[in-house]
Amino acid sequence: MTINNSSSRGEICSLIGSIGLLLIALAVLVPVLKGSFDQALWYRYLYAAGALLCVGASLFNPSGGLDTRSRRWQRIESWSSILFATGAAFMFIPDQSPRDWLAFTLAGAALRIICFFRTVFSQKKAKNGK
Repeated sequence: MTINNSSSRGEICSLIGSIGLLLIALAVLVPVLKGSFDQALWYRYLYAAGALLCVGASLFNPSGGLDTRSRRWQRIESWSSILFATGAAFMFIPDQSPRDWLAFTLAGAALRIICFFRTVFSQKKAKNGK
């Protein structure tokens, strides 16, 4: 299946990235609800799958029709995917503390939140005519 339209490819990448973020959120929530990081170890695979989806979505997200500033913010958002992937790697390293992968998760989430609000404010500014 080939998708030539960059806007539809962007929408698909956005959907895949959102699914990845939901998987990461579920994976972070599981040990919190279980009460221990050692009881349900399957959350690591859920987190890694979410991180993989986020990285894949950021790699294939088109940026051709965007201005320079928006492309820069899109690159910053892709760095959050790299932080999530690094957090997933720390989950599989033996004798690592949960604070290691949680720190990368929080850093990636902070970048995503900043990029989200920047996008909302720039769209509002463009709608009002600058």
